[in-house]
Amino acid sequence: MIAEWWTSLSVIMKVLWGITLAASLIFVIQTVMTFIGADAGGDFDADAGGGLDVNMDDAASAMGTGMNLLTFRNLINFLLGFGWTFILLQKSISSTGVLLVISVLVGLALVAIVMYMFKWLSGMQQSGTIDVYKAAVGCQGKVYLTIPGERSGEGKVQITINNAVREYAALTDSDTLKTGTPIKVVEVLSPSTLLVEELNSLIV
Repeated sequence: MIAEWWTSLSVIMKVLWGITLAASLIFVIQTVMTFIGADAGGDFDADAGGGLDVNMDDAASAMGTGMNLLTFRNLINFLLGFGWTFILLQKSISSTGVLLVISVLVGLALVAIVMYMFKWLSGMQQSGTIDVYKAAVGCQGKVYLTIPGERSGEGKVQITINNAVREYAALTDSDTLKTGTPIKVVEVLSPSTLLVEELNSLIV
């Protein structure tokens, strides 16, 4: 029965179903990994073999600290909202143009909702009992969003403080630090911003 249903689909719908199911699986994995405190691997660097987010990260960094929209995680969220909306409403909406517009809007809305949720969770974490000025210096972690070199812009890092993974904005005095680079905190610039260096560069 499933085989008959699949063969009845057009090529475009087969591709859409494939992308949507893949996005759904990745979304579930990312969500589970995030809430168990592990690095969800949502933003791969090309050097690490992910290949999908390095250019987006560089573009986001070049545009400024407010452009954290262009990440692999948000791409997955968009495809999730777009794909399922198109699939579920294709028989209810006869106009393909209208259906595409609605699907795009739902995809963008899902991206905004998830971004707001993570921002809220991050704020809740950082407003807790941890004194970041005392606890963060010396902590190790990884670059989450590429950090431009020589303090030319902010990126994001995830570090472990008191056995909990937390996310902070970060600057570096060294060369650009790509996503996935191991780092160490050398100074706390503000409650939400750290100065970091590549961990390997600190080993003599």
